[in-house]
Amino acid sequence: MSDVTTVPFRRDTFEYLGVDIDGDTVRAHYRLDDLTFTETVTFDDGGTMTDAARAVVDVWYLVAGLSYYKAGAARHINLGTTNVGPAGRELLRACLVEGLGEFAVRNNLWLDDVTIEGGAEPNSVDYVGDSTSVLTPFGGGIDSIVTVEELRPHVDQTLFVVSPAAARFDPLEASAAVTTLPIARASRTLDSAIRTPGPSFFLGHVPVTAMVTLLAATSAVRTGRGGVAMSNEHSASVPNLVRDGEPVNHQWSKSWAAEQLISAAVAERLGRGLTVASVLRDRSELWVAERFAGLTDYHSVFRSCNRAFTHDPAARAANWCGECDKCLFINLVLAPFLPRPRLREIFGHEPLAKIELRPQLATLVGLGLDHKPFDCVGDPDECAGALAAVASDPAYADVPWLAEVAAQAGADRTLSELLEPQGVTGVPQTWIS
Repeated sequence: MSDVTTVPFRRDTFEYLGVDIDGDTVRAHYRLDDLTFTETVTFDDGGTMTDAARAVVDVWYLVAGLSYYKAGAARHINLGTTNVGPAGRELLRACLVEGLGEFAVRNNLWLDDVTIEGGAEPNSVDYVGDSTSVLTPFGGGIDSIVTVEELRPHVDQTLFVVSPAAARFDPLEASAAVTTLPIARASRTLDSAIRTPGPSFFLGHVPVTAMVTLLAATSAVRTGRGGVAMSNEHSASVPNLVRDGEPVNHQWSKSWAAEQLISAAVAERLGRGLTVASVLRDRSELWVAERFAGLTDYHSVFRSCNRAFTHDPAARAANWCGECDKCLFINLVLAPFLPRPRLREIFGHEPLAKIELRPQLATLVGLGLDHKPFDCVGDPDECAGALAAVASDPAYADVPWLAEVAAQAGADRTLSELLEPQGVTGVPQTWIS
C-alpha cells in the first residue's frame, strides 16, 4: 500500500461569524468551509470598551481574519453581518491582495480574483481623543526605540506591547524598561489549529503590522488618546519583487499605502479624532541607525533578531543568532556609526566579518537574487550606501570582501544623502516640535 501525502488545497468559502466582547476581552470567530477558528485578545491598558473602541474592533476583525483565511486561501469571503464601510472594504481587499502578496508568491497562488460579499452598514461614532497623548507600539528594536526618543520631548507617551498570552518576549521587556514609560498591553491568543497547522494548510506571512496597528488604535480609543505613533520607515514601501507587473512587498502593512488605508478605515468609523501615523515615515533606516547609535542606554538590551520573537518560548534564541538576514542587516546599518569593537560587544558576533554570510550580504545590497530578502530589512540602495561607508573604514581592512561587494553594488547615493528626509509623512507637527 503506498503512502498518501496530504498537500495544501484551496477551500471554497471563508466566513466572518462575529465578534464577542466581554469586558476587556475580544473573541473573533471565523469559519473556513467546515473548520472554525477563534482568536482571543485581552487588553490590559486601564481603559474601557466604549462604542468608539468597539467600532475600531470591527476594523481589526476584518484584517485579523487573514491569519485564518490563509490556511485555505478560499475563493470566496463572506463578511456575514460584520460592520464595514467602503474604506473598510478597501482596506480588507488591499490586505488580502497586497498584504498576502508574499504568501501568494511562496504558494504559487493568485488572490486578486477572490470575491468578497456580505457585511452590514456600520454606525459612526464621533470620537475626539487627547491630541497631546499618544500610544506607541513597541517592539524592542531600533525603530521603535528611536520613535520613543523622538517623541519624548513633545507628547505624553505610553508604550503599547502585544505579546502571546503564554509568555512575554524578554528582549522587548528589557528595552521597554529602559524607556521608563508606562505600558498598555494586549495579549493575543491565536486559535490552536493555526498555531499547530496541519499538512492541508497553506503557510506564510500575513500583514501582522496592520493587525497590531489596529489593536493599538483600539487601545488608544479605550484610554482616550488621540494618536497611534508607528515606527515604519520610508523603505518599508519598497517592494521585494515584481510579479506579472504587480509589486510584492513583505513589509506592505508597514508601507505608506497601508498607513493611509488604515487611517481612512478608522476615520470612517470615528471621524478625525484619532491620528494613526508613522514617526519615521520620511526617514531611511540609516537615519534611524545614526539616531540609535547615540542612545547608549539601549545598546546592551535591544534585539532585532527574528529568532528571539518566535511564538514558541522554547524555540526563542537567547542572544543574537548572528546568521539571519535581520542580524546581518542591523549590523550593517549600525556599522557606519558605531566602532567595530562596540558592535562586537553588542552582537556577540561579527556578521559582517563572516565569509559564509557574503551571499546574504550581496543580496541585501541588490546582487545575487532578483529580489531583496523577504524580511524587514532596508532597500538595496540604503544597504549599498551603508556598505560603501563601512568598506572605506580602515577598521574593516581585514575583511576584504566588503570592498569587493561594495564595488559590485555601486551605491547610487552617499551616506549623507541617505540621511536626508525621504518622501512624505503623515505625522502631525505637534508630535515632533
